Amino acid sequence: MSRALGVSMPPASCAPSADNCLIIVGQVAEVNSVRTTPAGVSIGQFLLDHHSGQVEAGAPREARCQIPVVACGEALAHTAGRLSPGDRVRARGFISRAHYRESGGRLVLHATRIDVLNTKLSEDPDHVTFFSS
Repeated sequence: MSRALGVSMPPASCAPSADNCLIIVGQVAEVNSVRTTPAGVSIGQFLLDHHSGQVEAGAPREARCQIPVVACGEALAHTAGRLSPGDRVRARGFISRAHYRESGGRLVLHATRIDVLNTKLSEDPDHVTFFSS
């Protein structure tokens, strides 16, 4: 395993850990413009609004949340940047703090895959579901 920022990191060839994996479907509420970090990494961000019916302890329950989604890398950031409020997406990734230096605070979904569902973007013949590399 390699080490970065004092954190043990799995080799790049490892599959994402099942210990921290989230798949969530919702509507895009807000989209931020794509930016590039000083290291040259493209970053796209959007806010995902989720609403569903769930069963908890045998009783129906309404589940609602809004979660910020961070899409790193050229392909994922490009997809995130092309989203519009109201687009329906499925985002898969892992949960982490919004800023690695914070000891607590806000959680974000770091996307490793974004599927655009039933929108004009998903009907684009050049559109492909993007995965991080």
